[in-house]
Amino acid sequence: MQAKWGMQGMAVAPHSLAAESALAILKEGGNALEAMVAAAATIAVVYPHMNSIGGDSFWLIHSPGKAIGGIDACGAAAGLATRQWYFDRGVTEAIPFRGPLAANTVAGTISGWGAAQRLSQNCLAGKLPLTRLLADSIYYAENGIPVTHSQSSLTTKKLKELSPQPGFAQTFLVQGKAPKTGSIFKQTRLAKTLRRIAQFGTEDYYQGALANVIAQELQTLGSPIRLSDLHRHEAKLIDPMRLIHSLGNVYNMTPPTQGVVSLMILGILDRLDLKRFKLDSAEYVHHCVEATKQAFKIRDQYITDPAYMQRNPQSFLQPQFLQTLANAINPSKALPWGQGKGPADTVWMGVVDQQGCCVSFIQSIYHEFGAGIVLPTSGINWQNRGCSFSLNPAALNALEPLRKPFHTLNPAMALFNDGRSMVYGTMGGDGQPQTQCAIFTRTAVYGLDPQEAISRPRWLLGRTWGQTSESLKLEARFDPLVIADLSAMCHEIEILSDFDETVGHAGCIIRDPSGVLRGGWDPRSDGGVAAY
Repeated sequence: MQAKWGMQGMAVAPHSLAAESALAILKEGGNALEAMVAAAATIAVVYPHMNSIGGDSFWLIHSPGKAIGGIDACGAAAGLATRQWYFDRGVTEAIPFRGPLAANTVAGTISGWGAAQRLSQNCLAGKLPLTRLLADSIYYAENGIPVTHSQSSLTTKKLKELSPQPGFAQTFLVQGKAPKTGSIFKQTRLAKTLRRIAQFGTEDYYQGALANVIAQELQTLGSPIRLSDLHRHEAKLIDPMRLIHSLGNVYNMTPPTQGVVSLMILGILDRLDLKRFKLDSAEYVHHCVEATKQAFKIRDQYITDPAYMQRNPQSFLQPQFLQTLANAINPSKALPWGQGKGPADTVWMGVVDQQGCCVSFIQSIYHEFGAGIVLPTSGINWQNRGCSFSLNPAALNALEPLRKPFHTLNPAMALFNDGRSMVYGTMGGDGQPQTQCAIFTRTAVYGLDPQEAISRPRWLLGRTWGQTSESLKLEARFDPLVIADLSAMCHEIEILSDFDETVGHAGCIIRDPSGVLRGGWDPRSDGGVAAY
């Protein structure tokens, strides 16, 4: 496949309908922020196993001539979410992955949509109303969407653990079974909720009548979230993390995400002169994987809610610190690897408009279908991001009321010295920094177009969605000699299928100084690039 070209605007998403929603907004004169709100709403409907309006989101935003900014739309733990609250309910070892007890953090993504629309209006002369931005999502929820193979197969795979959860079977199953690929899937209750948000604004989710309904339903099901938690929540405008790379400046999200980890990997590889190795050779993959291990060690020791961090995360991107990590890599032998951070269900999307304003966006409910609970009136599937909290008070990510959970989510962006800009990202837990590494190095360092960079075989160290093994996973399209050489370097190898969803759903858009746009989408997803 060849990269898609454009001049006036471009969007990429892991579901083609979301990319088309964004493009429609751009064609109506909307800007990249407005287009992304539309895409975010649509994908919450058409890719329900990957994300929902009951989850969190993060944004990176750049407009030419202005500083890069970001939106942290991540919800904190409920005020009642204490270790004692769980102990009183018989939970003493770990917070469950599923059910009402897993639904212990506020869903922040709707607040992010609102913050983005306000930025659009205040900084980019945005004029499109929320009723227009959410129109596609409301239509798809009311009239239905064709079920993707991804939704059908994943629902089947997780049926046993999800079907007992309150509201799940009624919402996502057909006569007790997963919906068939290509069948029509409607979400009428969610349509009414989206219509209400479009009419009354995103604040209604946290402050209005909708908030009252959401809080009551969560409490009735057994979640610790209360109305006061919704009232307390608001999206935060942030200054993103920045890596000074030899090719330009690379940006990512601040903690509690692992954005600094993605930047550290690129910073380490920048000091190892990666281009001296043949692309996709054993040496190339080995150094990318070993850089990942060095960055993950820092992540697992320090990265958490910023209010609880002991180090300034920007210090991990200082040249001397990165050089120390680069020096620790053995060029011919793999470092032993321990436990990763676990699976994550997510969507990444990118939009660039005619003025060069670009958005890198990620939206998630953590595990597939999140906590699995669906609120009976609003039809909202709630996230289980808070199951990542530990009940051990000495743990880095220990549960505390109002604390933000650690997020694997991290949208990426680069502004190159030659004037190009790039938005890129992926879904996939531990795989997110690794796939970002593959996309960045293949495009920026080796000069591939976005589509080839995404389509070429990928690797994954450790866990991602649907996987719990800690091996180095390689798509079967890698050269057998490369696989053999990596095994000889002491990597524990596991072979995946040719185009395996395990390595994530990636996307990338590059804008040249001339205004020419090139985009790539992941053939492992149901996505597409929409451009004009």
